[in-house]
Amino acid sequence: MNNKEFIGAIALKTGYTQDESQQMVKDVIEQLTKYFESGESVAVSGFGTFEVKKRLERVMVNPATGLRMLVPPKLVLNFKPATMIKVQVKKGGMENG
Repeated sequence: MNNKEFIGAIALKTGYTQDESQQMVKDVIEQLTKYFESGESVAVSGFGTFEVKKRLERVMVNPATGLRMLVPPKLVLNFKPATMIKVQVKKGGMENG
């Protein structure tokens, strides 16, 4: 599913126009981004939890040259799905109906 299909599905489900749905999605993403930038976790009930984690500094080896390189620490966004979502994916997706 691409962005256009996603926005269309939201518009159909909510009864809003595609432009209104697009703006709502942009607003949600903008708010999530603000929390992530401040290092806060965001839990979405029934969906999962997004959290910012710090990856530690580490040494990597280039397999082609054998050179060792130091990779600096960095922040990464991690997502842990809710148990219900995990179960539905294992079963092959949501039931239609």
